Amino acid sequence: MPAKLLQPIKLGNFSLANRIVMPPMTRSRATQPGDCANEMMATYYAQRASAGLIVGEGTQISPIAKGYAWTPGIYTPAQVQGWRKVTDAVHQQGGVMFAQLWHVGRVTHPDNIGGEQPISASAIKAENVKVFIDNGTNEPGFVDVVEPRAMTKQDIEAVLAEFKQAALNAIEAGFDGVELHGANGYLVNQFVDSQSNARTDEYGGSLANRLRFLDEVVDALVQAVGKEKIGVRLAPLTTLNGTVDDNPEQTYVAAAKVLNKHGIAYMHIAEADWDDAPVMSLEFKQQLRDAFNGVIIYAGKYDAKRASVAIESGVADMIAFGRPFVANPDLVSRIAHSQPWASHDPNTLFGGGEKGLSDYPRFSDTDASATV
Repeated sequence: MPAKLLQPIKLGNFSLANRIVMPPMTRSRATQPGDCANEMMATYYAQRASAGLIVGEGTQISPIAKGYAWTPGIYTPAQVQGWRKVTDAVHQQGGVMFAQLWHVGRVTHPDNIGGEQPISASAIKAENVKVFIDNGTNEPGFVDVVEPRAMTKQDIEAVLAEFKQAALNAIEAGFDGVELHGANGYLVNQFVDSQSNARTDEYGGSLANRLRFLDEVVDALVQAVGKEKIGVRLAPLTTLNGTVDDNPEQTYVAAAKVLNKHGIAYMHIAEADWDDAPVMSLEFKQQLRDAFNGVIIYAGKYDAKRASVAIESGVADMIAFGRPFVANPDLVSRIAHSQPWASHDPNTLFGGGEKGLSDYPRFSDTDASATV
């Protein structure tokens, strides 16, 4: 059954060994102070380099773009050097790795951004949303987000420049390309979704206006590194971090057409994956397929069988496995050999050290009692 997953595929100018993606997952283990990637992270990613594509964890493009404690940045020379350790390690194992460029917008707290007020499309607080801060212990301290201020035109221009520079920094750091985080309620998503954007200028109101910021960010990335090195992650039906769209199918098919206009390498769709989450219909997925000519990646509670069916159907070209990659550094081999998958420890996802990051064994180092 996993034969389709294991077939090679062309992504931009890259020939990938298989159609299995390790997607971006926040692990909050950057070196402090400075939010720098480190040797521990290099080991973690290199262990998983058999994935056809690795997309690194969300990486803030500026100090105010940071949403959570201990996440890595890519805007200082030290951060670029830190990421070089990671990309070198992945490349030594034959892997291909993109950086995920991240601006959280309103999904943060002043304690994470030097006391500043967060920025967003509009001055609308994300309700019932918490982020974690460094409270002086090794455990993440969760706090409520605060009300942001609406971005001015000057703010928008500044953020566009930050995205462009971050893409250049990523290539300098050895990444093979960049993925724009346009999903899960963060800044780009705050412009796109109707209930988080109350602007009355050219960045709000109509659907075309709400997509303008996404369009301009992608254009800035294309100018920086070239269309073949760019992917964008979207989450059409998720309501994570308080972003909701009144007509998601219309909105995200239009967003896919915007991305297609730029000729980027891939579109990465995060499906809602919590209990009782809305299900993306096959018709919706087909509309996205018709709107976008590049590689389409899907993520969200996939197992090998469901992933193979999605690729066989033609709506997906690659499948991302998030949590399974946490506990299974050799996930590709386990899929190839129909071996059971280990379960991750949710208590070690965020913060800490090697425990729960780089100490999960390969199947060959365990016995057959590993849990599926």
